[in-house]
Amino acid sequence: MKKSVLLLETIDDEALTILEEHVNVFTGYDDASLKNILENQDVHAVITRGKGQINKALMEAIPTLQVAARCGVGLDNVDVQEATARKIMVINAPGSNAATIAEHTLSLMLMLMRNMYESVAQVKQDNWNWRNQYSGDELNGKTLGILGMGNIGKRVAKLGEAFGMNILYWSRSSQDLPYTYLSMDEVLEQSDVVSLHLPFTKETGTLIKEEQLALMKPGALLVNTARGALIDHEALLNALNEQRISGFAADVLPEEPPVHGFPILHHSRSLITPHSGSLTASTYRQMCVLTVKNVVAVLTGEEPDNRSIFNFSEL
Repeated sequence: MKKSVLLLETIDDEALTILEEHVNVFTGYDDASLKNILENQDVHAVITRGKGQINKALMEAIPTLQVAARCGVGLDNVDVQEATARKIMVINAPGSNAATIAEHTLSLMLMLMRNMYESVAQVKQDNWNWRNQYSGDELNGKTLGILGMGNIGKRVAKLGEAFGMNILYWSRSSQDLPYTYLSMDEVLEQSDVVSLHLPFTKETGTLIKEEQLALMKPGALLVNTARGALIDHEALLNALNEQRISGFAADVLPEEPPVHGFPILHHSRSLITPHSGSLTASTYRQMCVLTVKNVVAVLTGEEPDNRSIFNFSEL
């Protein structure tokens, strides 16, 4: 008998086809349909992307649950501790977004450093004379400080190096890399651009607060394509307003979507994209297909890729 999978959000068409070939697929995109499925179906796996929450309440409502999966890398919307306690396997797609997030990070750096967004906007308003008041700089010769040297951090370092940047980094431990390992404070003090590439965990907490921002150079840029909660945004706004740092760019915010009028969105020295760094066609497909294949493997008695099985003890 085929097992059943509940989708909390839409997934790539190719991934959906793979699912439908092997299991029964149910969609719970809204409260009414989700309630109906939970009351009438035995569900063996739940798959989400970035919004649908696989929390304790959902797990309690599905006694047959074997797998909690996210088509993505971070697991903020999956209660991995609760899943581990219930012996529910947690699956994600580690490393699948490293290339695209690294590209997005460098795009934000370039746009912010060269004041490119404002230049394009002014030309679209027929203001060619903007060039007479333009101010910007280049990445070449600047120092890039990377906080967190995992898959994405390493890709960002390589791209930054290709642009002629000097690379410094801080991580939980030094690695065998051709870059300079320093304390976090030293990276903040010495970098022209600081880029965050860490998960948000109890261990990291809010990493960039008033005291960390105070260490940065007055002309420095801060870029965050990791997790919004890593930064104290009130302290960040103060630092921008007082010109203690020069600019901020991010693809993530502490609350998504942000509340109306969230100040950092409209600051003249900020560039915010709507958590779209992983939404390129290639990466979206790869994340969904990789996750789905591993879910199907578990439910059909095959061996999943161990790299996609999340181990809570590694946190």
